[in-house]
Amino acid sequence: MAVITLVVDDGVPAADRTPRPTAAPVATPSPTAFTDPCGTFDTAVVNPYPVTGYWLIPSKDPCTWRKQLEQIHRVGGDTVIRLGISMSPRFVDNDGRIRDDAGENVDDRYATCVEDGKPCVAAAEDQLRAAHRDNRITQTYVYRTDEAFGETILRCPPYDKVVKAGKYIFHRLLVPEDGSDDSSCNGYERGKRYHLILIRGVERDSLTELLDLADRFRMQIFPALPVPPRDPAQQVRADPRHIPALTTLTRRIMHDYQQRFSGRNSLGGFYQSFEVQLRAWKDPASNRTLEVYREQHEIVRQEMPDKKILISPYLDSRKRVAFGAPPEEARAGFKAIAETGVHIIAPQDGRGTGKGALFWPNEGGRAVDQRLRPVVGESTNSTAYHASTREHFAQMAEARDELAAAGKKVELWANVEAFEPSGVERCSKTGTRGRTDKARLDQAVMFVGPHASKIISYMWSDFFTCRGSHEATLAQEVAADWDQPIVLQAVRRSRDIQDGVLIQGYGLTNATVTITWPGQPAPKVVDVGGQGWHDRTQVPGLPARVESIWVPLNWAEIPVGEWMAISVVNGSQKKSANPYQLVVPPR
Repeated sequence: MAVITLVVDDGVPAADRTPRPTAAPVATPSPTAFTDPCGTFDTAVVNPYPVTGYWLIPSKDPCTWRKQLEQIHRVGGDTVIRLGISMSPRFVDNDGRIRDDAGENVDDRYATCVEDGKPCVAAAEDQLRAAHRDNRITQTYVYRTDEAFGETILRCPPYDKVVKAGKYIFHRLLVPEDGSDDSSCNGYERGKRYHLILIRGVERDSLTELLDLADRFRMQIFPALPVPPRDPAQQVRADPRHIPALTTLTRRIMHDYQQRFSGRNSLGGFYQSFEVQLRAWKDPASNRTLEVYREQHEIVRQEMPDKKILISPYLDSRKRVAFGAPPEEARAGFKAIAETGVHIIAPQDGRGTGKGALFWPNEGGRAVDQRLRPVVGESTNSTAYHASTREHFAQMAEARDELAAAGKKVELWANVEAFEPSGVERCSKTGTRGRTDKARLDQAVMFVGPHASKIISYMWSDFFTCRGSHEATLAQEVAADWDQPIVLQAVRRSRDIQDGVLIQGYGLTNATVTITWPGQPAPKVVDVGGQGWHDRTQVPGLPARVESIWVPLNWAEIPVGEWMAISVVNGSQKKSANPYQLVVPPR
């Protein structure tokens, strides 16, 4: 896992800078193998791509996601993030049976929770009234998971109970309505108001198996925190009315994790999966979703202070929607989210949803990418979007550095979306989104890479494993061309007495650099081995495996303000899929 770092945007070699915190290099484990009932699995990193973390939906078949973790690890992945599960408030009928989300029919998923012939809710009400006639349940919540929690999730037996029903295990929790969750358990005889939280789990714990597998692959898992209910009036917001029940459930789960997983390095932290847009709020302190974040994150800090909280808010840079936010608003939003107690902010780049775009400042007048038109229509980049994704990340990197200077350290990662707004084939189980291609994924890495200490992607399940009409899956394309050059940044830089350009990126070993600009008689081609300089030293603030090369360049040949394009071919004869654009600075 990357440590907290400060990104340096000027491209100066480490020897020319004041020492700053650096990201820990990724250690490639010695190739080993292990065998279990699913087969033999190789733990070697074979094709290390710049993306090192992925979202994953574990399959019901453990062998499937074992294979997926092996594939993720082979392309350099060291981080897996799980999607969250919503805690849902539910209506209950007169017989104590839990209804579905719409409140119309009995939810069969919870109907098998029966105690002494009665539905669990009805049995819990009888138990409370037997303790005191004024006790009552004011709200029932359900939470469905593929985990198997331990006995420590029960704070006050016999009012908290385990009910086994076939292959499912129900944890029935009776908790104070105010969220106090008093460990003394003395309130049941006083006549109080309670919430009932019914958790449907399983006998075989998926998180334990994921952590065990992550130990094998030297990876880290970020399971999700319970997802808060949404505000019925505005579905994009969390509903603060449910904070007491949400924090109680979070506290119980965190306490259970602390008992079972304390000291496990493979448990990297927790994912806050309720999404929010990166934008400027007039009063962040009164924002409902941020309020829910603060309360829930405080519980994690209390129960598991050594684990990090990861959040992946989204960018929306569209001009033609009222809520589109320019880069300076993303900067303000970054700071506001940092104040909720998170440790890692990994903004979605927005390219997959069409809410963001990848273009250079000199490309503002060009038509938007054909694949974005289902979202923004026929338009130019600068008409459709406030700015490029690169400019948003530059602003957030500055916000991160300002927070660090004030003593608050928050990591900036980048979540590059591995899908398109629509596709020939549906790769997602919901919606019409299709997978992207590796050239576009490389472009996304290029645009966010100079500002993020780690790059992750949504998501491995579906989008990287979907073939559709393509000859290969995206995962196979990445594995085949993992060493294709990707330029992250380039700046004018002298070396000794000679002027030139410093280039930083991936796959730059034994490189040949081609530089072109308008009006140039012929492209300038430079062999780094013969005329330049190559350094694999870790670049402070940038992800692991970023390399640096320098080539001579007579900047006086190029008009000031002109844009030049930089392409790279490396020793494996792989060429960068996307040219890097650089404006010629004033003399």
